[in-house]
Amino acid sequence: MKTIHHPASLRGGAHHGWLKSKHTFSFADYYDSERVGFGVLKVINDDHVEGGHGFGSHSHRNMEIVSIPLSGALVHKDDMGNESTISSGEIQIMSAGTGVVHSEMNASADTPVKFLQIWIEPNKKDVTPRYQQVNLVELLNRNQFNQVLSPNKDDAGVWIHQNAWFSVGEFEQGVTQSYRLNNTDNGAYVFVISGSVIINDKALQPRDGLAITEVEKFTMEVVSNAQVLVMEVPVW
Repeated sequence: MKTIHHPASLRGGAHHGWLKSKHTFSFADYYDSERVGFGVLKVINDDHVEGGHGFGSHSHRNMEIVSIPLSGALVHKDDMGNESTISSGEIQIMSAGTGVVHSEMNASADTPVKFLQIWIEPNKKDVTPRYQQVNLVELLNRNQFNQVLSPNKDDAGVWIHQNAWFSVGEFEQGVTQSYRLNNTDNGAYVFVISGSVIINDKALQPRDGLAITEVEKFTMEVVSNAQVLVMEVPVW
């Protein structure tokens, strides 16, 4: 097993008044040659958007864009005709493909929304753009890694144009749980949303990341109640 620890305190950042964003990987004006993604996983942005604000209409192309609200709610609109509100406990995917224009606004006038925005390079270019939103509450079992994203349309959760799997879990202190990769050619990027865990003798705190390669499975020990996201993606 090979690992690279990305402490939350060493992430890049952008502060624009209404937006406070932390970047796990190089993004926009933040560049670090040691942090240019993990295989096809290119962006993990930890965004805080003040009430009454958001991202106006802008375009994307040939990227799988995943949004996971952690608190609050976002209003999504796009030129495919979709208009919806996505809240904590849900996951959203937008396959940009040949091109899509969308906006993401805080649904509240006064309460901040916090969400993860994750970009993944697709394995198919110029696909027809698509949108999907799923409530995860019924999929989540405590103290387990619960799959919420995959390459398969028939799986629970959302699907994307890439051989990638995401799993989310809420774990109690003292629990030990293992994650087995779906494809041993993939790597796994562990992002600790809250709490603290230990993987391969690495102590991980809130918003820390751990890149894991050359492994079939790994085991996680929960030091304090934790919410953890595992992003398994092609790395070669």
